[in-house]
Amino acid sequence: MKSSFFNLYNHNFIRGAVAIPDVKVADPSYNAAQTIAMMRRASEQNAILAAFPELGLSAYSCEDLFHQQTLLDGSLEALDEILKASVDIPLITVVGMPLQVHNMLFNCAVVLYRGQILGVAPKTYLPSYREFYELRQFVPAAYSPVDTIDILGRRNIPFGSRLLFQVENQPLLTFYVEICEDVWVPIPPSSYAALAGANVLVNLSASNITVGKADYRRQLVANQSGRCLAAYIYSAAGTGESTTDLAWDGHGMIYENGGCLAETKRFSQEPQVITGDIDLDRLAQERMRQTSFSQSVLRHRHEIDGFRTIRFPVTLPREGRVPLERPYERFPFVPSDPARRDERCMEVYEIQVQGLVKRFKSTGADKMIIGVSGGLDSTQALLVCARAMDIMGISRFHILAYTMPGFATSQRTLEQARDLIRTVGCTYNEIDIRPSCLQMLKDIGHPFFDGKPVYDVTFENVQAGERTSHLFRLANQYGGLVVGTSDLSELGLGWCTYGVGDHMAHYHVNASVPKTLIQYLIRWAAKTDQLGPEVSAVLEQVLETEISPELVPGEDSSGQPVQRTEDIVGPYELQDFNLYYILRLGYLPPKVAFLAWSAWHDKSRHVWPDIPTDKRNQYTVGDIKRWLGVFLKRFFKTSQYKRSCMANAPKVGSGGSLSPRGDWRAPSDGEAVAWLAQLARIPDIHPD
Repeated sequence: MKSSFFNLYNHNFIRGAVAIPDVKVADPSYNAAQTIAMMRRASEQNAILAAFPELGLSAYSCEDLFHQQTLLDGSLEALDEILKASVDIPLITVVGMPLQVHNMLFNCAVVLYRGQILGVAPKTYLPSYREFYELRQFVPAAYSPVDTIDILGRRNIPFGSRLLFQVENQPLLTFYVEICEDVWVPIPPSSYAALAGANVLVNLSASNITVGKADYRRQLVANQSGRCLAAYIYSAAGTGESTTDLAWDGHGMIYENGGCLAETKRFSQEPQVITGDIDLDRLAQERMRQTSFSQSVLRHRHEIDGFRTIRFPVTLPREGRVPLERPYERFPFVPSDPARRDERCMEVYEIQVQGLVKRFKSTGADKMIIGVSGGLDSTQALLVCARAMDIMGISRFHILAYTMPGFATSQRTLEQARDLIRTVGCTYNEIDIRPSCLQMLKDIGHPFFDGKPVYDVTFENVQAGERTSHLFRLANQYGGLVVGTSDLSELGLGWCTYGVGDHMAHYHVNASVPKTLIQYLIRWAAKTDQLGPEVSAVLEQVLETEISPELVPGEDSSGQPVQRTEDIVGPYELQDFNLYYILRLGYLPPKVAFLAWSAWHDKSRHVWPDIPTDKRNQYTVGDIKRWLGVFLKRFFKTSQYKRSCMANAPKVGSGGSLSPRGDWRAPSDGEAVAWLAQLARIPDIHPD
């Protein structure tokens, strides 16, 4: 069904939940009813895994009441009520309760599904310091003499602190449960569980609140999810707990590989269910790529051999539409938060500058040679050159900047190039490349001279080649270094002229910076007056200019070039999105399209507040499929040979680079057939 494409469960996502119910201290019957109500809420939101607070069936703050048989029996009866109700609720539920085993009392997490107890995990580390006295009532998991127990008429239930739970019909989902203090110790049990195969870590916590503790919890959960390359679902006790000596804030969180997916409202007086869409593909890809993770598996083999895996089937809501609730950035290379974006722009700029300074010093060159077109890429490269010269204490006049108008250069971009070079303070030069281009076209017998203009790829590349050829010979003449301008997006799409063209330079500064990020780098430089207000005014004009190679003659009524790059290779905002998820994470094309549709199909959804409404784009699933097809063919089939011999350039972001000496090594004569076959699985239209 077409609608199944728009279902997150068909793209290896699962929706996890944290439930913070209202509780009454030492009232298991009431707590069971509240738990069941929250289970239904989580299931109605299409979650398949929900974590409840530590000792939630009794309440955490019962203290010595835990040694009252009435409370212990009442907790078992509460569990029985939950099991009966769970038969009709397709939700893997993890609840906390006190449990007697062989005359010992354990603080336990019970994993249940559809009336069955899948396993029981006792707490490993019991705090007995400051306000905590758990060793007064409970014993640690290591005290247990058994690995199975019988409760509520169910026999041979797995029991222990090394249980992994794997969903048979979603084998990418294996989860592990630990309890509160377990994640606060130097080596949490979940670290070994992750090495044993768990990619979703669940923590049933109570965790009272003191000043500053919430931030520390966030750091703890973020770091544990990041180190383990896992998702981490963390529950917490809410405001119903006893306040005899403590207070409680109900701080639940869902993190994935260091990033927050969802967080409860702290100190809420109302029950809460939060959900987070966990990307199982991402976790699998990260573990596969980060080979030190598998090295750790081998190193700690003796610690993980004792884990047991409990496999069980689950009814997944794969039919019909279940769209993502998780927001996906439209610009994955660019942070949406303005403060973080400014910080990112500054850091990228400094990385580019540092790379260029080192290369310039090591070559012993006296000049930087750069072609300036009045477009985005050469503008950013020139800003980097200027900053590099300032750092080295060399006059910007040692930047020999050339604008080289050709057959299609618009007056707009020519004036922008002139103004930019003048305001930055470089040595200005202008070379009309048309005579040399005409000579080459004549020499090779191009039909351009047959009386009718022919604007073919030869005509275009003669111009691109002439520009670069001039720059290299100028470098010879002046003892200079040619600074290249081609960016990551162009290299990904093969949108650069091979060899003697914008493909080549002595050193590239933009080669791992995508087009969407270059736009924001220039906007940041303008907004912050990095090179002064005069330069900023020119930068604003550059940002308003159509992206064009300006190789085919023609201008519209506003002076914009008629040859638009994005009409040929697709919108850069979409192609950069595709590039990120295919290069960085290796996703299947249908998943990339699903993520793109989730981010781009609605103007009002997940957009940045500082982008004006009239400049916000949206794309249908048909648009996304069309341009993804262009990307796949160009990236996998036709462009690798250009990347296999690209010039040196600094890697800028974790999104990757395409250098054969860095992130990306691929055959130049590979095929795109397998990726295009996957493309066919994407619908052309959205079902009503």
